[in-house]
Amino acid sequence: MPAFSRFLRYFMVVGRHGSIRKAADELNVSASAIARQILNVEAEIGTPLFERLPTGLRLTAAGEIMMAAGNRWQKNMQDIRAQIEDLRGLKRGHVDFAIIDALAKGYIPSVVRSVQERYPGITVGVKVQANDEVRKAVASGEVDFGILFEPHSYRDLTVRAFVEVVLGFITLPGHPLGELSEARFSAAIGEPLIVPAEVLAISQQIAVLEGTTGMDMSRIATSDNIQMIASLVQAGAGVGILSSLDVITEVQAGQVSFTRISDALLRPMTLALCTNSARTPSYAASLVLSEIENGFAGLSYVESMLSTEENDA
Repeated sequence: MPAFSRFLRYFMVVGRHGSIRKAADELNVSASAIARQILNVEAEIGTPLFERLPTGLRLTAAGEIMMAAGNRWQKNMQDIRAQIEDLRGLKRGHVDFAIIDALAKGYIPSVVRSVQERYPGITVGVKVQANDEVRKAVASGEVDFGILFEPHSYRDLTVRAFVEVVLGFITLPGHPLGELSEARFSAAIGEPLIVPAEVLAISQQIAVLEGTTGMDMSRIATSDNIQMIASLVQAGAGVGILSSLDVITEVQAGQVSFTRISDALLRPMTLALCTNSARTPSYAASLVLSEIENGFAGLSYVESMLSTEENDA
């Protein structure tokens, strides 16, 4: 195991830099020692891990497989260290998780602050990614858990908590649409609309509404960034279409109004806290998971308030 560990450490740094010399500088190890480790393993497995190019080294298909295995090995070692500390009764460790863009403000930052206050020995790494990238990160073991939309069709994920999220119009306070608690999609005919780009999960629901109703939307802007859409609405550029999750903090602050789109064909989206079905979370990850699970109940309450009561007030 120690010899393999040394090779893998060398290999991954070389793979990252595409250069044995640069890897040697980072690791403070002789280039010949690194080259010898790589050559020995290539001879043992019977295939090259790198293409030797004039400009440096590039991973072969076998090298890509080895790199993925190395990433899993590093994550497993972190989990092992965390479990050993668990046996010693220490609340320490590092937790990586991935979230969609809508959670990059408000809820998740408050959870991270709570974790820091309650468990100062635990550090966290938060990746903000597109919905499908969050799923891949959880499924591959790159992160300890993730929060994403519509996880029910993926067998490699276990749902720990979930909440239903609705789609709606985002307007400035005082806009006629904003005076309604809910409205049909056709209510936006003639309105200058600011809509999510295709990369965002909620764009699929908008496409379904367009296709079913035959409505020709007056798009004045699209964006792949939720904060940009909310900012454009606040700047008076038009009416946005987002989920209730996306604008919780803005609605609570009175900066925008949320009007649920009430078309019968439109079903709520499921936002879920998910772990990898094949892995048991470390003790540190379990503590952070518990903090987030507790928050999901409150998030569900806020969602229901936004979709049924906020605009009736």
